[in-house]
Amino acid sequence: MSEVTETGQQPLSDEAILQRFLNSRSQPSGSRTLGFRMISVSQALKRVEVAFDARADLLCNPMGQIQGGYVCAMLDECMSVSGLVASGMTSVMPTLEMKTSFFRPAMPGALRGVGMVVRWGKTIAFLEGELYDSEDRLLAKATATAMPTPFKSFKK
Repeated sequence: MSEVTETGQQPLSDEAILQRFLNSRSQPSGSRTLGFRMISVSQALKRVEVAFDARADLLCNPMGQIQGGYVCAMLDECMSVSGLVASGMTSVMPTLEMKTSFFRPAMPGALRGVGMVVRWGKTIAFLEGELYDSEDRLLAKATATAMPTPFKSFKK
């Protein structure tokens, strides 16, 4: 007998979730600004990999580097999406707090983000995110606390 979610639906496979992201026509404007694209999904590992196309004309500071706030937004996106995936695509992940460490400047171009759920508690999830450049050098790392909230309970 196959597993059924709280909503009575069959759980989505990793491939189905990946395709849902890749085929979405309603990507949030913030995600579009960051150049977000899903690369891989692992519900078992509670982990996602994403690509960002960091455009110089949108995201750079006067030194030609990606402004730190956008780096934080990329990390927040990786972490919250890992929670969304870990929930079986049933919950949003409002961030309660976030700490970011910057190791080297992020430059425009292709960047790769990794988001993972470290622990899923009764009401809180602990998340980690990492951002890498095209040479696979770690640019920044973040940790966050989020509150998993079922879509049906989420109030704007």
